[in-house]
This record gives sequence, structure tokens and C-alpha cells, in this order.
Amino acid sequence: MDDKKKKDLLKDMRKKPFLRFSDHKIANLQEGFLETDCLEEFEHVTLPTEPPKVCDDGTTPITDDLFVIAEHDSTDAERIGYSNYSYWRSTFRVFFKKKISVFLLVFLFLLLAFTFIQPLLPNQKDSYLVYNDENGDVLRNIPPNEEFWFGTNSIGQDLWARIWGGTRTSLFIGLCVAICNVVIGIILGSLWGYARKWDWLFTEIYNLFDNIPYTILRMLLLYILRPSLKTMIFVMCLTGWIQMTKYIRNLILIYRDREFNLASRCLGTPSSKIIVKNIMPQLVSVIMLQTALAIPQAIGSEVFLTYIGLGLPVSIPALGNLINEGRKVMLVPEQQYQLLFPVLVVSAITISFYALGNAFADASDPRNHR
Repeated sequence: MDDKKKKDLLKDMRKKPFLRFSDHKIANLQEGFLETDCLEEFEHVTLPTEPPKVCDDGTTPITDDLFVIAEHDSTDAERIGYSNYSYWRSTFRVFFKKKISVFLLVFLFLLLAFTFIQPLLPNQKDSYLVYNDENGDVLRNIPPNEEFWFGTNSIGQDLWARIWGGTRTSLFIGLCVAICNVVIGIILGSLWGYARKWDWLFTEIYNLFDNIPYTILRMLLLYILRPSLKTMIFVMCLTGWIQMTKYIRNLILIYRDREFNLASRCLGTPSSKIIVKNIMPQLVSVIMLQTALAIPQAIGSEVFLTYIGLGLPVSIPALGNLINEGRKVMLVPEQQYQLLFPVLVVSAITISFYALGNAFADASDPRNHR
């Protein structure tokens, strides 16, 4: 638009009568736009040039060849929320950072491995046989020597073989009870804590079992049923899951209504997946601790029940039977080894499982991961 046409247009806009304030305001705006449209006079205006920039030394000019273009990957912009965090990798990293944890793990592994491979080693005696000397006399209460490393008991059986045989039996009982407690405790505890409509039912079941003294119930069942390995496992599993269920239920109540679980439910995530993916990782520390403690607790219960005469038959080698036999001769100084060796094995297993369970429980807690 040339200057003449612009001037004519401005004259027409000034001569036009304005009936309203809004029209007058629009006309003023249009007039201002027309006046500022003449930019030809600014084309020949020269801006003052700035002095060239130099480096910190004051002499070297800053040019493009001083810079190197950094390589850039456009896909990195899509990985803003990416994290290489791994729960189990962080758990094992924290666990193996402590030397005492590694030592206990190696010790317990070697102890369990030797327990199960001991019968396969050469020159091992049978734990059920009664040994006699050359004259046919029974080798009763022989102290530890080169032939009988842990000596013999009151009926001439090799104590070394019976201790490791009893360790296998007691560990089998402890593992079965621990697995049963964990499976039942996790299933019932998860349903009890997450399903609100079933809360009354599980509460009544819990009150029913919890109000019965565990020791008396076990004693009655063992007294009524025939003492055997299966009976011992059944009696311990009947009430062993109660504490695990209570712990799982209380923790699920804490984590059930957290923000991430509410978001998952809003997105339509199934309840089973929320329990497995969102809640169970928060409970691994408690589960591992209770599992590690269940094994020595089962062994201790087996020792106690045998001590009161309701344990396994004497013919079955078990740590409870060995301790009970050693208790009978503990006042005889020459035969105290029959109590000392089984007690040392039970103590080593109990302390190792307890300390290892606590260490792994601390390592599996997500709050300890850095």
C-alpha cells in the first residue's frame, strides 16, 4: 500500500461519524496499525556494532572454530522417566556389602551341604547300627576317639552319624513347616488384608486359633495321634501359620490405600496384580525374616516336644532325641559329650538362620536401597 492510499484511508476514517465508544476504539487501533505499517524508513537504519567478544585472556577472539558440537541422541529425550533400579539387584548388593552376612551365608551353606552329603563320604558308619568290639561286647558310652569321632551313646550307636542324621531330620521338619507357614500365611493374610468384605470371616478364624494355646494343642494332638514324622509336621503346621498371617494382614492394611495402589485401581489393574506387583515387594523383608525364624522355631519345638516325651520315636535320629538322651547323662562328666555335640549343632543352626534372616530382611527393605 503506497503512501497516498494510506493518507486517503486515514482521512476517510477521521470523517466517519462514531456512534459508539467501541467503534471509536476500533478506529483508533486501525489508524495506529496503518501508521506503523510504513517500515521502509527503518530499512536503511544501521544499528551500532558491538565490539568483538574475546576469551578470558582478553586477546583471543571467540570464533566458531573454538566450539565442538556435542553429539545428541533424540531418543534420550523419551527416556526422562527411565531408571535402571532393580529391586533384587539392590537387595543382594546391600546384603553382600556386610561381611558378617557373607560369612554366615557361607557357613550355613557349608553346614547344610555337609549334612546331606555326609552319608556319601567314605568310612561313614550307620546311624541305626549297634557296634560291638572284638569280644562281642557293646561299645556303650565310648568317648570320642579316632574310630568314633563323637563317641557312642548308651546303646552303642555312633553319635557322629546320628547327629548328622538327626540334623537332616530336624531340617526337613523345619523346612516343611516354614514352607507351609509362608504359603498359608501369605495367601490368607493377603485375602484378609485386601478383601474388606471377608474381614469378619478371617477375623473369626484367627480368633478361634489364636485363643487356643499352641503348646497344649500340639501336646494333645501328639498324644492322640501316633507319633511319627508326618504327625510332627502336621501338628506344627496346624498353628504355625497364624503369626505369619497376622503380620501380612497388618502390613497390607498399611500399604493397601497408598497413592500408587489407588492409581492402579483407577486404571483398572486387577486386585491380584496389585497384590503381587505393588504390595508384596514391600513385604519381602517380613516374609524372609519370618521364614528364616520358622526353621529354628520348628527345631526348637521338636526338641521341646521330645523333651516332654511326645516327640519322634527314639529309633528315628533327630536333634530332639539326641538332646533328650544327652540330658539323661549330663551329670556324668565322662558322658557330657552326648549333650554337648547336639546342642552345638542346634545352636549353630539357630543362630545362623536368625542372624541371616535379620540381615536379609534389612537388605530387602526398599527404604535401605540407595
